[in-house]
Amino acid sequence: MTDAQVGATEAPRPARAADVPYELIELLFFAYRDFVSDPDRILADYNFGRAHHRVLHFVQRRPGLTIAELLDILQITKQSLNRVLKELVETGFVESRMGTQDKRQRNLYATTSGRELAIRLAQLQAKRVNAALAIVGPEAGDIVARYLAGLIDPSERKKVLNALAQPD
Repeated sequence: MTDAQVGATEAPRPARAADVPYELIELLFFAYRDFVSDPDRILADYNFGRAHHRVLHFVQRRPGLTIAELLDILQITKQSLNRVLKELVETGFVESRMGTQDKRQRNLYATTSGRELAIRLAQLQAKRVNAALAIVGPEAGDIVARYLAGLIDPSERKKVLNALAQPD
């Protein structure tokens, strides 16, 4: 057997510990855990979860968002979205309206209750983000934004950054 044949049948070698930024990976896990913990407690009062939070966040931030656009943002299946969206509509947090251009299209809007809840959750997260930025200094915001953008899949990065540049 040649060296090339042996190499083709070997299991991939594990990365050396020095090549894996374990500390950053674990910090991301813990940061995310705590970043969502405050909203999770409030969402539990409504029997909602993180999926509800994500839908409500983007519907509130982008009034008139179509279901197709929301599916693209969240990268989930229509089936996954349907249950969550149905609950948000039935509980009066989101309104679904017929499209003005295409009657088959559904545009999503946060109701007054939906906006209030979405903003309340965002304010909790903003408090945590702002406190963290205060520790490292205000100039760190741009660096953190570039770092987080760098974590986004390169094929999606431009689309995400363009969506963030949209005015409120």
